Order: sequence, then structure tokens, then C-alpha cells
Amino acid sequence: MLQVKRIREEKKAIIRGLRKRNWTSEQIKILDEILHTDDERRRLQKQLDDLLAENKRLSAQIGQLMAQGKREEAEQLKSKVTAQKEDVRQLEERFEEVKNRLESLLYTVPNCPHRSVPAGRGAEDNKIVRDWKKPFPALPHDALAHWDLAKKYDLFDFELGVKLTGAGFPVYRGKGAKLQRALIQFFLEENIKAGYEEILPPHLVNEDTARGTGQLPDKEGQMYVCERDGLYLIPTAEVPVTNLLRDAIVSESELPICYTAYTPCFRREAGAWGAHVRGLNRVHQFDKVEIVRIEHPQRSYKALLEMVRHVQRLLNKLELPYRIVLLCGGDMGFTSAKTFDFEVWSGAQQRWLEVSSVSNFETFQSYRLQLRYRDAEGKIHLTHTLNGSALALPRIVAALLENNQTPEGIRIPKVLHKYTGFKMIS
Repeated sequence: MLQVKRIREEKKAIIRGLRKRNWTSEQIKILDEILHTDDERRRLQKQLDDLLAENKRLSAQIGQLMAQGKREEAEQLKSKVTAQKEDVRQLEERFEEVKNRLESLLYTVPNCPHRSVPAGRGAEDNKIVRDWKKPFPALPHDALAHWDLAKKYDLFDFELGVKLTGAGFPVYRGKGAKLQRALIQFFLEENIKAGYEEILPPHLVNEDTARGTGQLPDKEGQMYVCERDGLYLIPTAEVPVTNLLRDAIVSESELPICYTAYTPCFRREAGAWGAHVRGLNRVHQFDKVEIVRIEHPQRSYKALLEMVRHVQRLLNKLELPYRIVLLCGGDMGFTSAKTFDFEVWSGAQQRWLEVSSVSNFETFQSYRLQLRYRDAEGKIHLTHTLNGSALALPRIVAALLENNQTPEGIRIPKVLHKYTGFKMIS
């Protein structure tokens, strides 16, 4: 979340940023409410500190009077200290109320977009920063969408998923399951070669962990929750992996810290109807390999571009047509300061499918997480956090199947042969 100090010092810039997110003047008034509440918090803090200091002084004086045999004077001061303890209790309660209200207000304010983020209302205002210039794959005249290819070659089954769980939970089988495993292995190995440490995190997290990366309270309705245990199924590996260093102070020399993780992801967001969400286009459970970086603030935007180039290399090796889109303020996630989306071409559907988001959150997550570094002079600062999909599997699989179909079967990209053990699905 945004720091109150930053809101005080950069209020005009933050207002400009929130307007990029299409915040109205009425919504922006919350900044004044935050500052007013913080003023009250600071006033109560001073009153409390002064009262505690006075109590400490009187307690020392009581000890001196008792040592001097002035019991009556000491008892009078004791009565005063006792009365002040009730004042302290009331002040502490009031302070906690105001502090909690301030925190609740801060949780409602999204991250401030980077100055390079374009304004816009939605996806139609996003900026294509790298378009596909080469020819698209030539497909047979009777080319099938991936959901039909899955039936033809028995690769995955949605009806079985409905039987076992419900809509949006596919069952992969045979070469479909092997293709999933091959992609996961390929992505992990490529990420490790690029300097990312592999992590295998839990697939359920507690409330503090979900809150630390911004899933709570913003995306509470999209998460599956185990109410009895107070645990949430992760929507992405970003959540547990970024929290590995919650409440930690690392040395400046340790930065950057780079992690990669494969996990299943669980999201309740599927629910719309139509071809654009059919098949693997949108599901409740899917596999994804994530990359996370903990960075020095001065180089986080260079790191963002490095992550973008890394995802590009993965898509090039998979021989998939893709484009890169810079999200406008109105289409960005709540926690992001700047996001690049990757979209791959789906030949049979004749549309672009998003397969990765690569984002810089600056200090928005690290402030919640209290994830900090100590510089050479011993001063402590917040890190920047970044993450990206490298990559999400469902739409990658959809595009691979559709773009590589031939009269003989579905061709598997060469880079995956050593992982799949087969070159064709037929």
C-alpha cells in the first residue's frame, strides 16, 4: 500500500496517477481523509508518549520519596499515577481505533502508476509496444479450436472435471498431461538458467500472507477460502514466494533476490459465457510457473525490462506468435505501478490470448510486507518487488495446439521434444 509519508510529500503526483486509473474527484477525497486521520493518530501518539513519560517521571519520584521516608507525599503521587493509568488505557484504545481506521483507508487506495503508464479506461486503451510482424501459422482449412482438438486426440476432458469438481476444472490425460508436465519442466529449467532460485511453496496461505501481496482485501471475492482453517488457496505463486522475506531486512549486497516457482493456481473468476472463455481460455484451476524479484529501487525498472526479455525468449523458443502490451492505468491491477502483458496468437480462434503479466510494484507490496534492505551506511529502506508469469499454461497449451495442427496431427515445438518424449500428437 502507499505510505502516508509519500501521500504527504507527493500528493499532486499521486492524484495525477489515480486519475490515470479513472478515479473521480470524489474518490480522490480519500487522500485528505487519510492525512486527516494520520494527523489525529500523530496527535494521540504525542499525548500518549507525553503521558507515559510523565508516569515514568512520577514513578521515579515516588521511589525517591519512599527512600527519603516521605511516605505521605509518595502515596499522593501514587494516587495520581493510578488515575493517569486509566487515562493511558483510554488513550491507547483511541490510538488503536484511529490506527486501524488509517490502515483500512490505505488498503482501499491502489498503487500509483509510473509516469510512463498511459491513461485509459480499459483494454482498448492499452499500448502495443511490440507487435508481431511475421506471418501467422498457416493452418488447414478445417482447423479446429483447442477444445475440439482435445476431444479428437483425447488430451483433456472438461466433462470429467465437472464430475469430479465442477465447471472450470479440466482433467488432463495421456499426451495432454505429458505436454503440461513438459512445459512446466521447460519453464523452470529456463528460469533457473536465468538465475532464479527454484522454490516449492505451500499451495494454501494464511490471511497475513494474502494481505502482504495485496490479494486481500482487493481480490477476496476471487479467492477460494477454507473458512474453518482461515486459509486461502493461492491464486498465483507470487503470493507465498514474495512473502518468503516478509518482515525481513536483507543486506544491499544480496539484491537482487530472484525466485521461480511452479504451482497450481486457483481462481473463482471464471463464470462468463461465450467462445472467449471457452475451453482453456478461462478456468478455475490452472498451472503456472512464476518469477519473482526483490530489487534495489534504483534498478527495478531495468529489472522489469530484463524480465520482459526473458519471457520473450521463452515464447520465441516455443515458436509462438506474440505481442507485448503496456497496460493503461484503467486496465492495471490494483497493486501494480507498471505492467506489460504478453499475448499469443490463437490461430483457430483468430484472437490474441493473454499468457503473462510482468509487473513492477515498487514499494506497494514491500511496505505491507515490511521487506527491507540495509545499505552500506546502515540505513534501512524498502525494496521494490516485481513478478511475472513465465508462463501460465492454459492459453499457452491452447495456442500450441491450435497453431501447430496439421493433417498428420499436432506438431510439438522442437524445444519440448526432450521433455515430452514425442514430436507429434496423432
